[in-house]
Order: sequence, then structure tokens, then C-alpha cells
Amino acid sequence: MDYKIQPSNPIYSKVITRTLSYDAQRKLMAKKPEANIPRYLKDGRIDMDYLMQDFQQFWRENSAIWINMFQYREAAPQLILQAFLQRVLNGGGYIIRELAAGTGRTDICVVYDEKKYPIELKIRRGEKTLREGVEQTFKYMDTFGCNEAWLCVFDRRPNVSWDKKIYMKKVTVEGRTVTIVGL
Repeated sequence: MDYKIQPSNPIYSKVITRTLSYDAQRKLMAKKPEANIPRYLKDGRIDMDYLMQDFQQFWRENSAIWINMFQYREAAPQLILQAFLQRVLNGGGYIIRELAAGTGRTDICVVYDEKKYPIELKIRRGEKTLREGVEQTFKYMDTFGCNEAWLCVFDRRPNVSWDKKIYMKKVTVEGRTVTIVGL
């Protein structure tokens, strides 16, 4: 029998996620108070590639420390990314969070100035992770009515160098682009 734990009220999912990532948000604010939305704005839109490059560098330098701070190590990458984004978006945007794993819904959607920036998060589990993640992310663009989305793939293999884990690659199909962010 498959059981799914799901909050009885959607507001609880936001409260639970913010509570789980609160310490990370607080520590991130103390370390880099200069992070704010104007730094990432370009022509009235969030420059998500620039924002994700900053997160890649942060993740590369700090992931070993942060992952060990969470009781739920599998959820740590998502919670840390949400905390990183939250400190930036406190300057005027918000995050739509999805906690129902396995339902085919996007993990995070950044909203700023009525524009939506979907982000799917995956932990690399083999070669099919990228292919399935890209297909899933393209579907989210239909749902949100946008032409850009980001797929963050966390590579937790200890024998792979950071230089191979950290990359950005764009996949464009019929004018819609998924940016794959290797972490």
C-alpha cells in the first residue's frame, strides 16, 4: 500500500517549508546581506542565469557544510536553494513551493513582477535524470505559460570533480528554453 503524507491545508506546506529552511535563511542573511533583487534584475526581469550562477558558486563552496545541518539530507538541496532564493526575493517577489513529491508538479516557481520562473530540482540518479527532468520541465512551462524554465541537477557523487558538476546548458525546442544548472 502506498501512503502519501500531504498537509491538510495548502498553507501548511508553505509554513512547513519555511520552517525547515528558516535556519539556513537566517544564516545566509547574516553571511551575505548585500544579496537583493536589484542585483539580479535586467530589463525588468530576473536574470535567472546570473542568479543560478551565484547559487552554483555558493553550493560548490558550502554544500558539504549545509547538507550536514539538515536531518533530511535528501531534502537539503531543495531547502538550501529555497533559502538562497528567499533572501533575494524578499526584495519584491515570492516563491511558490510544491511539496507533494511524485505528483509531477514543479518544485519551485519564482514570481517577480507578475513574471514566472519555474525551477525543477533533481538529484542525479543516473543518465536518465537529465532526459526525464528536461521533459518534465518543458511541461511546467505549458502550465505556467512561459518560455523559460530551469532544471537544477544536484550531483552527489563524491568521485566526480566540482569542475564537472558545475555547468549550465540550454535546451531549446520550438522557441522554449530549459536551462540545465549542474550542481
